[in-house]
Amino acid sequence: MGMTDHAFEKTFMGIERSATGKWWRERDLDERLGITIAQRFGVPEIVGRVMASRGIGLDDAKSFLSPTLRDLMPDPSSLKDMDKAASRIADAIEAGEKLAVFGDYDVDGATSTALLKRFFRALGADVPVHIPDRMKEGYGPNAPALLELQRNGANLILTVDCGVTAYAPLQEAKDAGIEVIVVDHHAAEPELPPAVAVVNPNRLDDESGLGNLCAAGVAFLLCVAMLRELRSRGWLEKAGIRAPDLRSWLDLVALGTVCDVVPLRGLNRAFVTQGLKVMRHRSNVGMTALADVAGVNETPSAYHLGFVLGPRVNAGGRVGESFLGTTLLSGENPAEAQDIARKLDEYNRERKAIEDIVLDQAISAAEGKSKVGSMVLVGGEDWHPGVIGIVASRLKDRYHVPSLVMGMVDGVYKGSARSVRGIDLGAAVIAARQSGLLINGGGHGMAAGFTLDPEKRDAFEAFLEERFAKIIAENDIRPTITVDGALHAAGATLDLVEALENLGPFGAGNAEPRFVFVDCRVIKADVVGADHVRCILTGSNGKGRLKAIAFRCLDNDMGQTLIKHGGRPLHILGHLRRDSWQGREGVQLMIDDVSLPG
Repeated sequence: MGMTDHAFEKTFMGIERSATGKWWRERDLDERLGITIAQRFGVPEIVGRVMASRGIGLDDAKSFLSPTLRDLMPDPSSLKDMDKAASRIADAIEAGEKLAVFGDYDVDGATSTALLKRFFRALGADVPVHIPDRMKEGYGPNAPALLELQRNGANLILTVDCGVTAYAPLQEAKDAGIEVIVVDHHAAEPELPPAVAVVNPNRLDDESGLGNLCAAGVAFLLCVAMLRELRSRGWLEKAGIRAPDLRSWLDLVALGTVCDVVPLRGLNRAFVTQGLKVMRHRSNVGMTALADVAGVNETPSAYHLGFVLGPRVNAGGRVGESFLGTTLLSGENPAEAQDIARKLDEYNRERKAIEDIVLDQAISAAEGKSKVGSMVLVGGEDWHPGVIGIVASRLKDRYHVPSLVMGMVDGVYKGSARSVRGIDLGAAVIAARQSGLLINGGGHGMAAGFTLDPEKRDAFEAFLEERFAKIIAENDIRPTITVDGALHAAGATLDLVEALENLGPFGAGNAEPRFVFVDCRVIKADVVGADHVRCILTGSNGKGRLKAIAFRCLDNDMGQTLIKHGGRPLHILGHLRRDSWQGREGVQLMIDDVSLPG
C-alpha cells in the first residue's frame, strides 16, 4: 500500500487506532457502478456495492457471480515450457518408461501430487511418489531421494510444488542421468535449475499472467496439456483407455488453492467454486473420510477447506508422517482412508498442543527484546519445525509486521516466515540468500522458508530489519482493517447473509465483507473454550439481538473491552455467518475488531 493510495482511502468513523491497534479503512466504492451491477444482474444492492468496491466492473461481474472453467480456463500452452513438459511425459507414457513424482509435505504439495498420481493411474501407470520428511530431509528435492527413485526404475521425475531453486540436487540428478520436470509456483530467479522443463507461472520469462496459481492449479493445467497431447497422438485409442474426466478432481485443486492462500480471483475462483461442487458428491474417499472425522455435516465451503480439512492434511507433514496427506487424497480404499483420516485427526490435536507451547515461548522471546520494530525474528533450539509456520502466522497477526520463526535441526536453523500486506517476503529471503546470509531460502510474497547458520543470525536480522523499515517508511504501511459499510444489529438478517454468500468463495484476494455494527451494546459476554469471548449484542435503541463471537482474544484489549464494557456503546467490526444450530437457521457475527466511539 503506497502513499499515493492514501489520498483515496478514508478513515471509517474516525477510527485510526482500534482495540487491536488497527486503522479502520473505508473501502473505495463507485456507488453508481454498484447500483448498475445490482440492476443488471438482479442481485441485491449491497451485493452490487461490495462487488464494485472490489474493483469488479460490468465486464467481469458475470464471471465473478458464476465462475466457470469454460469462461476462465486459459490455454495451458501459455505457460512457458508447458508444451515441452507435456511432450516429454507423453513420450514416456508411449514408451512405457517409469515416471515418479517428488512432492511437498504441505496441503498444496499433497493435493498436486495426489492429482498427478490419480491422472497417471487413470492412464494405467502406477507412479511412485516421494514426499520428503520435514525433519530429516526438509523442503524441496534432495539428491538421495531422487537417486533412490532412479534405483527403483524411474528416470523421469516430476517435482511438484518445489524445485524451482533446487540447483544442486537437480544438477546431481542430471549428472546421474535422471531427467527432471519442475512443476512449481514459487518465486523464481533469473537462473533456472537444470531440467527438461520448468513449468512455473512465476518464472521471470513467463508471460501467461497466471502467477496467482498454486501448485495444484499448475498441476491441473499440466494434466490438461498432457491429455491434449496424448489425444493428438491417438495414444488413448491405441491403448484402449478412456480419457479421465479431469473436472472430477477439482476438489483437490480447490483444497490446494484455498490452503495455499493464493488470491481467489479469476481462474482460482473458478477452481474453488467448481471444486466445492465436486466435493459435495463425496467421490474422493479420502476427503470424505477426513470431512467425516472432522465433523463436517453441512455443505462444504472455502472455510471448511482452509480451517477444517487443510490443517488435518497438513498435520501429517508437521508432526506425523509426511506422506499421509498424499496417500489419503490419492487412495481408493474407504477402510484405509478412514484409518488415515483418524490418524491425521490425532496428529492435528498433537500439532495444536505443540503449537500452543511454542507460541507462548515465541511471544515471550519477541517481547523480551526492547521493542518490536519492522519485523519479528525468534528461534528456539527445541521448537518443533512442524509448527513454526503456524506460529509465524500468529505472531504476524499479533504484531502486524513480517514474522520469522526458527527451530534448530542438525545444528542449523530451519525457519518459516509470514508477511503483511505490502512487504514481499519471498523477494527479501531470496535477496538475503544471494547476499550469502542464508544457506537456502525462497517463497512468495506472503510466505517464505529458509535455512540459516546460527552464526549469521544477527547479520540476517539486521539485513531484514533495515530492508523492511525502509519499505514501511516509504509506503506508510500500518495495520489496517478494511470496512465495507455500517449496519445496525437489527439489520443482520438471514436474507442479508444469503445475499452476501453469492460473493463467495471468500479468501485471499476476495475478503469476506466486513461491517461495523454502530453503537452496539453488549447485553451479555462470557468466555468459551480457553480464550474465546461470546456475546449477545443489541442496537443502541435496544432493537435487534445478534449472537457474536471473538476468537483467541481473552488476553488482549479487544477481549477485555468486550468483557469490561461497563454498559458503554461500542463499534463492533466483523463478518456475518450463517448459524445452524439444532435445525434452526440464524445469524452470527464473527468479531474482528472493536472500538470505542469517537
